Amino acid sequence: MQNMNKENATAAKVEEPTSRITRARAKALGISGGVFPSAKPTIKPDQKHAHKVNSKRAADENKASTTATSGLQHKRRAVLKDVTNISENSNVNCNNVAKVQSTKVAASGPPKKIAKVAADVSVEIIPAEDDVKSKLAEELSKIRMVEPQEISLPATLKEREPVKLSICHNTDDCSEADMILSADVRLKSPQKKEEDKLCQDLQSNDPCIINIDANLKDPQVCSLYAPDIYNRTRVKELDQRPTTTYMENLQQDITSNMRGILIDWLVEVSEEYKLVPDTLYLTVNLIDRFLSQNYIQKQRLQLLGVACMLIASKYEEICAPRVEEFCFITDNTYTKGEVLEMESRVLNFLHFQLSVPTAKTFLRRYIQAAQASYTVSCLELEFLANYLAELTLVEYEFLKFLPSLVAASAVFLARWTLNQSEHPWNPTLEHYTSYKASELKCTVLALEDLQMNTNGCSLNAIREKYRQQKFKSVATLTPTERVLSLF
Repeated sequence: MQNMNKENATAAKVEEPTSRITRARAKALGISGGVFPSAKPTIKPDQKHAHKVNSKRAADENKASTTATSGLQHKRRAVLKDVTNISENSNVNCNNVAKVQSTKVAASGPPKKIAKVAADVSVEIIPAEDDVKSKLAEELSKIRMVEPQEISLPATLKEREPVKLSICHNTDDCSEADMILSADVRLKSPQKKEEDKLCQDLQSNDPCIINIDANLKDPQVCSLYAPDIYNRTRVKELDQRPTTTYMENLQQDITSNMRGILIDWLVEVSEEYKLVPDTLYLTVNLIDRFLSQNYIQKQRLQLLGVACMLIASKYEEICAPRVEEFCFITDNTYTKGEVLEMESRVLNFLHFQLSVPTAKTFLRRYIQAAQASYTVSCLELEFLANYLAELTLVEYEFLKFLPSLVAASAVFLARWTLNQSEHPWNPTLEHYTSYKASELKCTVLALEDLQMNTNGCSLNAIREKYRQQKFKSVATLTPTERVLSLF
């Protein structure tokens, strides 16, 4: 009786939650839903004290046999029946597997038993999983193989020439591939076609063309990237252009003459604060883009001008003038708060898109191409081309011309003014500007009128600027023969 009480006490200790639970015990609890099996293993005290290892092995044997008879067989049978290819005698095979596992447990102990059971189950499950995965992979591969076939063009289409496919007009004579390619060609936007044509024009292997990007030691010139940079700039100038008719369609309180007076005054401001030419060009660009869609009164036109020059100075200058200086230059007509408010208004309207190509951007490239044919660089050519380009800033009518076209025309007229013994346009300039001489005719003639001041314009800030000796007094130069004779 005393021995029975000791055994019951020992069994109670085994069932306490705080006692040690082996992996086999945890497995049995998980399968039975967390309830202890009815058949509890018995552990004798004398065996526990005398042979601790053997008692653990015997207890695990009893637990394994209890698990096999209390529901584990049914669970394993269901799993193996579903995922393996065992035939009709599945119950017998499952019993045999359980018996083999029981004998393996008796010989190797609890850790080996768990490993053997996992290995036996995995041997049965892995082939089935591989079959399922392989079937799924085959189905997916079929889908992937079908999709490109449905949207790809026939192989013969790649061998054909685009010209032959694009000239097919009769639908009865055209194949399906021809109709598809014609549709693709029609879907190209006009701007995309213009960009592709421009990129093709800027690539040439003509031996008459001098490579202006070769053998340049100055790393700031970026000779390796210059062609790509200017190709992208040519495409970019088509965007963010000011409206060429905003004076007639939107502005009612200001005129083109008022705009010219404002810009002429801003030229003097840029000279007063020694601003770089890029600041002046960007200022005029910001003014025109803002006036293209915003009505403004003439009392606030000067405020718009100083605010745009403040923005351009912050963007282009190393040391931009302070807001107070722009207020002072207007004789304190506007307060600091008004200038900052207009600055914020302009920036928010333009969405802070300040990186726009101007005529000055292209002048650097085109002057470099024009100097390629000279053995010694000509400063007069550079100053004269810049002078002619700045004259266009005051004129509202020149908004209809692209900045690159204005820059190319300025170089054309400058070369003609300095040397009338030869044609000012050569293959190198035609290549790097992508303009033919005939395409410059309208702009060059209008620019010559500005140079000769045939209209008697009284705005002389730019003329006075380039009459200085530091600019070689290029404002006093005029051609002896009219440029019209070249066209």
